[in-house]
Amino acid sequence: MTNHTGGMMEKVTTKRMSIYSGRTHPALAEEVAQHLGHELGNPGLVQFANGEIRCRFGESIRGSDVFIMQTHCGHDGRSINDSIMEQLIMIDAAYRASAKRITAVCPFYGYARQDRKAEGREPITARMVADLFKAAGAKRMVSIDLHSGQIQGFFEGPVDHLTAMPVLENFVRQNATQPVIVAPDAGRIKVAERMASHLSDRGADLAFIYKRRPKGTTNVAEAKEVMGDVAGRLCILNDDMIDSGGTIVSAAEVLMARGAKEVWAMATHAVLSGPAIERLEKSVISKVVLTNTLPLPPEKQIDKIQVLSIAPLIADALNAVFDDTSVSEIFGGENQS
Repeated sequence: MTNHTGGMMEKVTTKRMSIYSGRTHPALAEEVAQHLGHELGNPGLVQFANGEIRCRFGESIRGSDVFIMQTHCGHDGRSINDSIMEQLIMIDAAYRASAKRITAVCPFYGYARQDRKAEGREPITARMVADLFKAAGAKRMVSIDLHSGQIQGFFEGPVDHLTAMPVLENFVRQNATQPVIVAPDAGRIKVAERMASHLSDRGADLAFIYKRRPKGTTNVAEAKEVMGDVAGRLCILNDDMIDSGGTIVSAAEVLMARGAKEVWAMATHAVLSGPAIERLEKSVISKVVLTNTLPLPPEKQIDKIQVLSIAPLIADALNAVFDDTSVSEIFGGENQS
C-alpha cells in the first residue's frame, strides 16, 4: 500500500470483539460483557404487530468477531421457539453485515433432550437446531452443560462445551464438609464421580440412584434404589437441569428414607417448568443451588433457591475464543463429556 507521496504505508489490522444479546436473558449477557470490559452492542431488534422480528445492528460490525448470546427458553410472553428464531435472525443479519466470524452463544441449548430417536417416527430436533445455526451463518458455538455430549457433533464447526462444575464445586467447598455427591441417574455417574474427586479434600464420597422412567411418559421418572452409603450424611444431588422437579424430588425422598441427614439439589439449568416450584418448596430438599444460565422470574424465587453466576466462566471462554487460545485449559480439559 502506498500513500499520496508514493511512500509505503504499513497496514494495521485490529481485531474487534462485538457482543450482542437477544431479549431472553439480557442480564446475563450484560454481566458477561462487564467481565470482558466491553459494552453490549445494539442489535436493533423490532417486533412487528404480527410477531415477526427484525434485526438491524446499530453500528458497523464489518470484520468483527461477533458473539451473539441467547439462552433458549420461554420468557416474558415469548416461547422457546421465539428465542431460537430471534437468535437465528441476529446471526443472519451479522453474516450479511460482513462479520468476520460469528459465534452463537447458547448458555442453555434448546431441544437438547431430543438428541436421538427413542421411538419410531420421531425427529432428532437437537440436530435440526444445530443445522439451522450453521445455515444462518454461525461458524462456532458455545454452550454450557449440554444434556448430551453428542450434540457437539451435530454442529458442523467448533463447539466449546463449557461446564458449570467449577462454580458449583466452589459453592460446596465453601458451605459443606464430608458431603455425598449423588448422581440422580446412571447417566450422571461420571459427572458426580468427577465432582466427588475434586472435593476429596472436603471428604466427599459418591453415590447414585437407580431410576426407572415409566414407558410412554415425559418429564417423569421414578427413583428406586440408592447405591452408596448415605446414612447420616449431607447428600448433594447433581444434575444438568431441573425441569418439572419430579426426578430430583423423588430422588431426595429416597435418600432421606435411606437415612440421609440433609439433601441439597444442584443443577446448571433452572428450567423449572409446570409444578416444579411447588414441588421443590414442599419437598425434603433443604437447598436448591442453580446457575443463571436461564432467567429466574420473581414468582419462582423461593427461599430454598440460591442462584450462582456463570458469567465469569462464559467471559473467560469468549475471551479465549477471541484470542484463539484453548478453552479446554480453563477447565483443565474436563469440559468435553
